[in-house]
Amino acid sequence: MMKKIHFIGIGGIGISALARFLKEKGYETSGSDIKESKITKELVKEGIKVNIPHSQEHVVGKDLVIYSAAIKEDNPEFKYAKKMGIKCLSRKEALPLILKDKRVFAVAGAHGKSTTSSILVSLLDDASVIIGAILKELGSNMIYKESKNLIFEADESDSSFLNSNPYLAIVTNAEAEHLEHYDNEVSRLHNAYESFLDIAKIRVINAEDDFLKNYQKDSIKLYPSKDIKNCTMRIENFKPFTSFELKDLGQFTVFGMGYHLALDASLAILAALNFLDVKTIKARLKNYQGIKKRFDILHADENWALIDDYGHHPTEIKATLIAAKEYAKLAGYKKLTAIFQPHRYTRLAANLNEFAKTFEFVDELVILPVYAAGEQAIELDLRSVFPKALFVQDIKREGMFLKAFEGQVFKEGLIIGFGAGDISNKLRQKNE
Repeated sequence: MMKKIHFIGIGGIGISALARFLKEKGYETSGSDIKESKITKELVKEGIKVNIPHSQEHVVGKDLVIYSAAIKEDNPEFKYAKKMGIKCLSRKEALPLILKDKRVFAVAGAHGKSTTSSILVSLLDDASVIIGAILKELGSNMIYKESKNLIFEADESDSSFLNSNPYLAIVTNAEAEHLEHYDNEVSRLHNAYESFLDIAKIRVINAEDDFLKNYQKDSIKLYPSKDIKNCTMRIENFKPFTSFELKDLGQFTVFGMGYHLALDASLAILAALNFLDVKTIKARLKNYQGIKKRFDILHADENWALIDDYGHHPTEIKATLIAAKEYAKLAGYKKLTAIFQPHRYTRLAANLNEFAKTFEFVDELVILPVYAAGEQAIELDLRSVFPKALFVQDIKREGMFLKAFEGQVFKEGLIIGFGAGDISNKLRQKNE
């Protein structure tokens, strides 16, 4: 029986959730990462031994090694584990081992899967949870319950969602992202989505997505333009709420702001209706408090607000900026400033014109250096693409304002930061 499991790259949001889950299942878990982080510190507090940095002695005596997608074959722990004959599985390969005895509610899609998963967590409160975001009401990306039900955020970026054994599958959209894993062929990505849906017993899809609208097998279909009506937004004590009517089910209210949030919530509601009545769903929806880094309001008063958002693709950023504009209007802010940290050179290069259009309607655009995420730099003339932008080397929070490395201060109106790199730490005090 495998009892000692070691995770290489344990600081990652996805792999840390697996480590937490298996610890709760009774395994002896340990891990390592290249540097200390908020996640690694939390894991240590929870009783998981974490070593910094990687070193071959950390895998001695382990029964199984699970490694994140960021780990390369020259990693000293991976190399030594292979040499010693210790079984090594990628996160993707480990999923069947972890999920095999569960009734899995799996949520996939290029955009909105973390939010949809998290709302589903509030509705189906008897399920374990493994997602790629921190739930604010629980302060974690993992919940363990003695239940056969498990809500899982399924990842299409490495096709690992095909290993998630879904009983119920939700797909928010099938927009082309992470095409490098699919040899830059959209058809291969779409075939993977189709296979993911085919495995499930219950399927819930956004039927207005360009690809999903052609899905042939029996499914619960959301037609957002027809099924979501009277979508309105309000703020109470600077907290955002979105209300909407769904089909003939009446009005629902969810924490957060934006039409895209109503869409994500609607998919979660349609999934939950297979197990719960409408009255219970409306009551439990009030428990949802949002997720960290998704329209995450770090500060708000009469003069200015600071919001942190994980958006790093034009589609996500556009939807969030529409919500931010509405929030600014409701709060009475006169200025909207976006701080953009591009994530990956390949994504930036492939979507350059879309990014330029997306940021056109902000009053001020501040651009940080590209967060490469291990990629080789690509030479891009960003100043010609974003002629009105302010380019800064760095930015940090100083009490009640933000300050750029070059000396500019930002402390009025609504300021929203976008990116999947380390911008979140820059916007927060004490590097939380």
